[in-house]
Parts: sequence; structure tokens; C-alpha cells
Amino acid sequence: MAKTEELSFGYLLNDVTLLFRKHFDRRAVKFGLTRAQWRATKMLYHREGMRQTELAEALEMEPIAVGRVIDRLQAAGFVERRPDPKDRRAWRLYVTAQAHDVVDDMEQIARELRSEVTQGIDYDELKQALAVIGRIKENLQALDTAEAPATRKE
Repeated sequence: MAKTEELSFGYLLNDVTLLFRKHFDRRAVKFGLTRAQWRATKMLYHREGMRQTELAEALEMEPIAVGRVIDRLQAAGFVERRPDPKDRRAWRLYVTAQAHDVVDDMEQIARELRSEVTQGIDYDELKQALAVIGRIKENLQALDTAEAPATRKE
């Protein structure tokens, strides 16, 4: 009997991700945002008022790189920095009305692309596939916890 660990799926998941990104980027190029800028804008759209360090953590990016992304988004009129009322050294990030319009358009692009790429796949099939992928993700995250170096107590 075949074993689940004998089925190779990592390359397939990677290929699907790359192809999805490629097609999304082709459709979204008209907005002039890089993928990093789009991800940051979308994250802030859903979680306004984040600090830059919180955004970096959520995007799994280095804080300095996120700072450069935010600088470009601010210069383009998509994001604004506001002083943090609890910490005068920190800034909170908010999207502008211009960003709201773009996020709505980008969400429409994503919906249309999802519709196209799931043709011939019924809802229950996709839901089951996503549940399995979700469990794989949880197992990988558990490995991160298990493999994390123990903190030393002195």
C-alpha cells in the first residue's frame, strides 16, 4: 500500500503559487504596485493602525525592507503615517482613500482569477483540498516550534 510520504507535492504547490502570482501580477500591473507594496497595502487595509514592526512581522519581512515599502507607498499617496498616541517614537500606518479604491479593484482581480482557475472544481472538492493544505501548513508550523532552539536560562 502506498504511503502519504511517498507522494511528492512540494513542487506542485510551489508551481501553483508561482503561476497564480504571475497571472495576478499581469492583471494588476496597471496599478503600478509591486507585490510587496500590494501585500502591505492589503494588510493595512484590513488592519489599519499597525506599527511598522507589526506589519513587518505579519508580512514576514525585515523591518528595514518594510520601511522602504512604506516610504514608496506614502510617496505614491497610498499610505500615511500618524503619530502613535502612546509612544511618540512610533508611527501608526493607515491607508488613504486612494488605497481603498485600488484594494477594491485588486480584490476584484483576485476574485476573477480564482473563478477562472477553479473551473471544473466544485465547492466541496476545493474546500477539502484547502483543508488538507491547511493541515500540512499546521504540521510545518509545528515543526518550527519543535525545531526552535531552546532558550538558555542562566
